[in-house]
Amino acid sequence: MPSFICVTCGTGFPPSDRLPANCPICEDERQYVPLAGQQWTVMETIGRRHMNAFRRLEDGVLGLAMAPVFAIGQRALILRTSIGNILWECVPLLDQATIDIVNGLGGLAAIAVSHPHYYSTMVDWSHAFNAPIHLHEADRQWVMRPDPAIHFWNDETLALADGVTLVHCGGHFAGGTVLHWSQGGAGRGALATGDIAQVAADHKHVAFMRSYPNYLPLSAPSVERIGRALEPFAFDVIYGAFFERDIKQDGKGAVRRSVARYIKAVRDDGSADRL
Repeated sequence: MPSFICVTCGTGFPPSDRLPANCPICEDERQYVPLAGQQWTVMETIGRRHMNAFRRLEDGVLGLAMAPVFAIGQRALILRTSIGNILWECVPLLDQATIDIVNGLGGLAAIAVSHPHYYSTMVDWSHAFNAPIHLHEADRQWVMRPDPAIHFWNDETLALADGVTLVHCGGHFAGGTVLHWSQGGAGRGALATGDIAQVAADHKHVAFMRSYPNYLPLSAPSVERIGRALEPFAFDVIYGAFFERDIKQDGKGAVRRSVARYIKAVRDDGSADRL
């Protein structure tokens, strides 16, 4: 039986002989169902129209994303660590070429994902490389394809390897997670943030939103929590959710400035707008 994939968000559903009734992730206020209605596809069809493109970001870090863009269009990262390769985030397409490339790099030792919009076809990736998936417990309800390979954690941090730590931030989703790599950024520390702290177009700030496509802001306390969660970690580089959305230096300062700017904006009385 095929595993159907949502065309809008790229989420994979359990194998079935009939289309899913709906996509709860798209029906949530943080995502959307297109005006044309819900549409579905399968891996084989995606593979005929798309491929995965790889790019070296720094020593020990590869980025990969689908070309042309499919669904949300996020980028995944492959990090070389003390336990082997870790896949951060996931993309919908998993074809034989991708399997061969990743196996040539040594396979995958673990998979971790920041939030449900990027869960994608993580179970297919897990099965292909015999790699456990690490997700925060607070987002369990958004797993559309349950599987024994999924391991839920429920602390504020989870060490995946030497110097590699998942950090619970909340915000965009209750279980929103970022990955800190102390050896990344040429040894200066790196943070992979997905949409939890999305790199802004000026490459000097990060953004915080409940919904990016629907323009729903987060509350000030939610953003303050993200700032507190990241404060203990040293990092100079921030890898965002898409290619060309990285901060190459002073990442820690960018987060601090962005948190302060956001709090000021949402708590302002609006008088400055009338000047």
